Amino acid sequence: MASNNILIVGAGVMGQGLAETIAETGTEVTLLDRTLKIAHKSILTIGEHIDQEIKRWGKTQAEKRAILSRITPSADLQAAKKAELVIECIPDNLRKKRELFQMLDDLCPEETIFITNTATLSITELAAVTERADKVIGMHFLYPVPTIPVVEIVGGLKTAESTFQTARELADLLGKTPINVHEYPGYVTTRIIVPLLNEAIHVLMEGVSTAEEIDTAMKLGYGFNTGPLALADQMGLDVVMSWMENLLKELSEHKYNPCPLLRKMVRAGQLGVKTGEGFFKYDNEGIRIRNNDTTSV
Repeated sequence: MASNNILIVGAGVMGQGLAETIAETGTEVTLLDRTLKIAHKSILTIGEHIDQEIKRWGKTQAEKRAILSRITPSADLQAAKKAELVIECIPDNLRKKRELFQMLDDLCPEETIFITNTATLSITELAAVTERADKVIGMHFLYPVPTIPVVEIVGGLKTAESTFQTARELADLLGKTPINVHEYPGYVTTRIIVPLLNEAIHVLMEGVSTAEEIDTAMKLGYGFNTGPLALADQMGLDVVMSWMENLLKELSEHKYNPCPLLRKMVRAGQLGVKTGEGFFKYDNEGIRIRNNDTTSV
């Protein structure tokens, strides 16, 4: 994939992970958010993540400097005028994504391809607000982006084969295994994982077992690397709830109705790793503080 003009819009957890992963390949990338302060803070967070890798002998200081040097922070959407590839990573809100795609469509060259990292929304519906529906595609990366080796590639009704090819080349560049998915709410990974997470939260709410023991049971019983409650904390409980609400709206199936405990925790601002507290507690580096089941029901 010959492109050094990649723009990532949305410097949250997924945008950070993609910026790091792309920069690690030697490719220049611009990381854009609402303010330059947010974009700079996101790059600092990327540096902190790499520091953890350095502690585990996974990377070197020289590699960290090289990766960070390839990421340019920005708050100016005019950067889209030079982008050959735009990757959208804002939260899964259909109205906001459509508004962004309309603005990008006006700014970007005609040949620019739009990639959305949505986990639940319709690619066709997002593409419909642009004049380039053939150049809009979904690439659903999973958290944490640098280490999870799979990506779902989702085409819309009018997505061109050349756009699919670009997505496959990007997946190959990033060392990800592409899974071709027909557009349907939740695709494969989100649709399957959401009911599991929701049921685990119900089991906790009903007092069947503690958060620690629920996760241990699923890890030892079914070979999970991470238990469902810790996984929800990593994803962000607000993000998990938004996925459930989108799927509930699209499919009208009760299994996607967010557990009352999940709703309560989101309202309380206990969103998981990013706030330091969810079903478990975490330190400032996002490391789990052991033996702390924090949730009371």
